[in-house]
Amino acid sequence: MSYRRAEVFLGDVPDWLARIGLAQAPDHNTLWRAFAKLLKPAKVRRALDLLAERAAGLGRELRAKPLSVDSTCYEDHHRSDHYRRVCQKWRREGRKKAHKSPGSWGKTVNAARRRRLRSMPKLTLAVAAASHRILAAKSKLGGGSDTPDLAPMLAQSLRRGRVKTVVADAGYDSENNHETARLTMKVRSVIPARIGRPGAGPPAGRFRRLMKQRFKRKADAKVYGQRAQSETANSMMKRNLGDSLRSIKPERRKQEMLLKVLVHNLMLDEGRD
Repeated sequence: MSYRRAEVFLGDVPDWLARIGLAQAPDHNTLWRAFAKLLKPAKVRRALDLLAERAAGLGRELRAKPLSVDSTCYEDHHRSDHYRRVCQKWRREGRKKAHKSPGSWGKTVNAARRRRLRSMPKLTLAVAAASHRILAAKSKLGGGSDTPDLAPMLAQSLRRGRVKTVVADAGYDSENNHETARLTMKVRSVIPARIGRPGAGPPAGRFRRLMKQRFKRKADAKVYGQRAQSETANSMMKRNLGDSLRSIKPERRKQEMLLKVLVHNLMLDEGRD
């Protein structure tokens, strides 16, 4: 909800304010300033550390099921897809009439699409498959390969629990990721070796070649099936907390995605209590 609506909402539930020692709801400007200060990346990481410490049975969960890494994208506004498509259609029709050159309006539309992709909100999560608890998160704007994100996600997760196995989809496939996980961090990695031209022969790397062999005979089918739990966590966040962002500035959009991560974990703890 907006800051003004949050101020009104808190004023209607004084019991919540009493729990944290407040006599009245903070002003919406105070909430706006607090958002920027409380959701700095270092403080979010510390909050995830504290939430992991208070999580009962986290070590047992990580022994029973793997850590699942995946990414998802959020809408950068609250307009519906239908409304956006209609607006794009009107703009295209207007450009057709305004430009005599047959291809000029198409170049403009493609440029707008590229700008939108560069500003697309993207959130990467490392989720404990047994409980849907998020152990690590990284927010950014724009697309790009998922491969560089696996090592940081795994390093953060190891701070909060003893990870035995990590699973991820083919977007994280690289020999370097396997070497970092297995040799440096002592964590078994299960990632399908699908990057590259099909039919070009077995992968050159040792671990990617091993993955190719094991996936061919379905040796890791059961453990790799747990990768869907990270998609479930993404779905839970979008259904419960919304799949679009209210913030306009790039930095605040990244902070808003991290806020959803913290609220998701708090909701899990509240549900268990």
